Amino acid sequence: MRLILRILGALIATLAVLLVVLFMLPGEKVAGLAADQIEAQTGRKLTFQGKVRFTLWPVLGVKSDGVALSNADWAGPEPMLTAQRLSIGISAGDLLRGKVRVTEVSALLPHLNLSENAQGQGNWVLGGAEGEANPTAVAAENQAAVLPISIEKLTLTGASLRYQPRQGDAVEMSSVDMVLRWPDPSGTVNIDLTARPAGAPVQIQAEVGTFADFLSGAVSSIGASVAAEGGMLRFDGRADLTGAASGRVTAKTTDTAMFLTAFGQSGIALPQGLGQAMMVGADATYTTDGRIALRDVTLDLDGNKLEGAVDVVLSEVPQFTAQLNGGHLQVPGLSAAEASAGADSTASAGWSTEAIDASALALANGTAVLSFKSLTAAGYAFGASKLSLSLDRARAVLKFQPAALFGGQVQGQVVANNRNGFSAGGKLSFNGIRLEKAMAQVAGYDRLNGEALGELEYLASGNSVDALMRSLSGKGWLEVNKGFFTGFDLEQLMRSGQGNGGSTVFERLSASYNIDKGNLHNEDLLVTLKGIRADGSGRIGLGARDLDYRFAPTISGLNGAAGLTIPVAITGPWEDPKIRPDLKNALQPEIDAVEQEAKDRVIEKLSEELETEITPEVDLNEVIRDRIEQEAKDQLLRLLQGN
Repeated sequence: MRLILRILGALIATLAVLLVVLFMLPGEKVAGLAADQIEAQTGRKLTFQGKVRFTLWPVLGVKSDGVALSNADWAGPEPMLTAQRLSIGISAGDLLRGKVRVTEVSALLPHLNLSENAQGQGNWVLGGAEGEANPTAVAAENQAAVLPISIEKLTLTGASLRYQPRQGDAVEMSSVDMVLRWPDPSGTVNIDLTARPAGAPVQIQAEVGTFADFLSGAVSSIGASVAAEGGMLRFDGRADLTGAASGRVTAKTTDTAMFLTAFGQSGIALPQGLGQAMMVGADATYTTDGRIALRDVTLDLDGNKLEGAVDVVLSEVPQFTAQLNGGHLQVPGLSAAEASAGADSTASAGWSTEAIDASALALANGTAVLSFKSLTAAGYAFGASKLSLSLDRARAVLKFQPAALFGGQVQGQVVANNRNGFSAGGKLSFNGIRLEKAMAQVAGYDRLNGEALGELEYLASGNSVDALMRSLSGKGWLEVNKGFFTGFDLEQLMRSGQGNGGSTVFERLSASYNIDKGNLHNEDLLVTLKGIRADGSGRIGLGARDLDYRFAPTISGLNGAAGLTIPVAITGPWEDPKIRPDLKNALQPEIDAVEQEAKDRVIEKLSEELETEITPEVDLNEVIRDRIEQEAKDQLLRLLQGN
């Protein structure tokens, strides 16, 4: 019992001495010692602008209103850190031995002013005057050293920051909370950070191994997770204070749009099939000159699986190179976009007049190659294809190398150019193409069916689909073996004059054409049917969506006799064309033949009566007048001569 009382007495006496020592120490003196230690180890001056008070609870240490931590020499006069209130926790045991060891720092409503210099060094790189000048050299000399300052816990509450990167616009955030735990000076730091870039919380948890070496500029192991509503991102690898890093990046989103909104990227609505929900994995390397290399990339975009490699150079206009391979891909979310891009939904007929926003063509430069087994998007169904997309100063070139499309193959390229107003063009060759699919998608016309081969070259300009179609120019040709027209029956038309409805089956079709100001002109259409040959010429209004075309079908005659030709006129809008026989032109040759035969007989009879040869070039009126005058002279002579 006496032993217990002696121990308690010793403890009480020790505590009393400790309290006396603590209360006798002025807060300004302790704060000054702590500030000197921080400056010696970081190279930055800590200034207390308010009254410094000594505290016992909840942390033994000092507290001051209004503090500032100076900036790097090259970063300007504005402090790197200011805080409305700063509390510094101190080790009591070290304090009794006459030393000041900072164990905890807590800042209320701090503001961080972060920036990078032209070499990419951040003003947050600390380590004394020598370390600030050359942190790598300090790391080489003190790789195994442990910093005497041991901040076991750093707490920031309601922080705001402004970050000015080496290139690009400044980034500002507010309402940031952070807790940094560093219990072992030579061990790992754990960081819990809550940021609100766009109001919603973003949780960041990170672990940095050998944090003392990391602060000295050495490469350390890092693991970090970023979580927000709708998804998460994870990095496991190695990095240093300059930002250079390498490791494995993984990400998973259940709602990509919501996840991006948490970072201030609102309004990004990805179509289904392009990553409304996604999983991403890649071996990533980042260098301080802004280069990102992604290898062993795996993507799962709403079930669409891709793999490959990507390289990106971050600059004012990012540069990229990508090679991706996929299986059977489906992007059903593009069907609505395709519908709005074609015929105008606000009118019964006509192309969309909505302005085309092609500003995305200027967001980056580079080349991406995509290979896949199949792709269904925007109503288009591709088979096994290889596509190459190049972007260069707001000009995009999509190459088909080749592409399996519309039941056949397409080779060539299409171009979209937004450098000086929007324009589009292309040069394509194709074979085995199903015309009913191709023309329905490209021109909204599906009445011609068959398998075609040919070439197409075109150019258009304008800020809407309607303007593009009305400015369209180009040329091409096509051939079709066995097919049919829907909407009229040519055989029935020739027999009865009533051919609307039904279909016309043909054995071969060939044509060449020129396009000017949205009008396709053709003069050499040839269609062969069983016992019928049809020649055609006329205009197809690609811009106005109308037709003014003439067929001239000829039914073969019996025993080699001349056949019967009945021209057919097709006029009016694409949606409801009028198809009727052109009887005037059909009968005109027969009328002309009858008139010519009658004229020949009259001339023959006159020649006999007038006893003179009358050629087609002779004026009949003059011949008759001359004959009458001659006859009158003859009769007058006979009278005078008495005959």
